Amino acid sequence: MSLLVASLVLAAMVAVAFMVPMPYVVQSPGVTENTLGTANGKSVIRISGHKIYAVSGHLELTTVQVTSPEYQPRLPDVLAAWISQEQAVVPRDVIYPPEQSVKDVQEQTETEMLDSQTAAVVAGLGEVGIDALAVTITEVSDGAPAQGVLKSGDVITDVDGAGVASSEQAITAIRDVEPGSLVRLGIERGGAPSVVSLTTRANPDDERISQIGASLTEVYDPPFKVKIKLGQDIGGPSAGLMFSLAIYDLLTPGQLTGGRFIAGTGTIEVSGEVGAIGGIRQKIAGAYKDGEGASVFLVPADNCDEAGGSDLADDVMLVRVGTIDQAVVALESIDAGDTSSLTMCGR
Repeated sequence: MSLLVASLVLAAMVAVAFMVPMPYVVQSPGVTENTLGTANGKSVIRISGHKIYAVSGHLELTTVQVTSPEYQPRLPDVLAAWISQEQAVVPRDVIYPPEQSVKDVQEQTETEMLDSQTAAVVAGLGEVGIDALAVTITEVSDGAPAQGVLKSGDVITDVDGAGVASSEQAITAIRDVEPGSLVRLGIERGGAPSVVSLTTRANPDDERISQIGASLTEVYDPPFKVKIKLGQDIGGPSAGLMFSLAIYDLLTPGQLTGGRFIAGTGTIEVSGEVGAIGGIRQKIAGAYKDGEGASVFLVPADNCDEAGGSDLADDVMLVRVGTIDQAVVALESIDAGDTSSLTMCGR
């Protein structure tokens, strides 16, 4: 009798365990979209004011589908996802932080997408050799060498004839001038170029370093229009690399894909550095599409080890990239039929 009761209790406990919501979300392969393609009859990436070249093939951005905030998986769902190569189990609080509402999370991912598009334009144009950032004066200190010479809103284009593409480059160039010596700055004010000269002063914290007493920032200012409009509701920052490559492809002769179906993922910095993302294995599976999709997948360097564990590592060429330049070189090498210099994840 005791054994029967114990068995019934155990069965009841197991049944309850299978019904209790688990504090996890399940990630699965999500939608993809060709950044070289069209959406609603218009190009996903639209460039006006500059020559563009014909392109073909795919530069496919990839995503991860996550169980909705309203749904909490049960134990069978979690166990199935753990076993699956195409799914992953993530603590719920990672995706839906308890201190944020669902609306907050959605707004954050939308902002991340917009920021990634801006960074992608800068990185893509930069790979072509076109500056899309303006090094701009934000403030001039009273009594500083820059007072009366520079104004808020002035754009610095060069220091002593050497072009500068970032505020860091400008600051470094000025710092390296001997304190108390003359420095010539190429500037634009109201769109009109000119050259101004001023005498630097020593930094009070380090008298070996020069300063002019002006604060700098980088303002997004591409010389022509680049607009990105997807056909699907996609958020987050991880499409940055694929956007930047598509922009580069459109602005340069030839076809970066060689007509192939290329997919990938990765955040992008304005400097062109590619950053890690989540759900790499799910994105590879989503891009592969049971053999009908990508033959090449660009993997952020920091995700390479994880990507190499995918059961698709023998079916898709998983190429490690750390910058947009490395991605361009990789695709050119693949098109040329020489992959000897590339690092493959999982091989």
